[in-house]
Amino acid sequence: MSPVNPARCRSVLIQKTIEQSMPMKLSAIHHVSINVDDVPAAKKFYVDVLGCDVLDRPDLGFPGAWLQVGTQQIHLMGMHTGEPLREQHFAFLVDDLEAIRSELETAGISLSRSQTIPGVCIQAFTHDPSGNMLEFNQRL
Repeated sequence: MSPVNPARCRSVLIQKTIEQSMPMKLSAIHHVSINVDDVPAAKKFYVDVLGCDVLDRPDLGFPGAWLQVGTQQIHLMGMHTGEPLREQHFAFLVDDLEAIRSELETAGISLSRSQTIPGVCIQAFTHDPSGNMLEFNQRL
């Protein structure tokens, strides 16, 4: 008999819990983040070549740029060559972050402590079963 894989058991439990509950209401994809090693060059490409619009971006403690394309955003996340990659992610726009938190917790999924970006949003993060980072973003 093969040994029990705890990660697989947790994944099966989460899947069964999700199947038994009502799906939560997500409003839209808010943004996709992309790791770049040269923010000015990446910004020039996305703006001058692809036609994205530049948005104001608060100081988040690392270089980057926020761009608008249609109704969604692209967040360029600056990094130095050789630096470990930041967690690329995409963000769901939600109407009520605390309701989402409650639904996820009911399904056995933890959400990070909420953070506020003044004048922008309240955000919290989790990972999907494959380890991909997901952000839930409520406008202020």
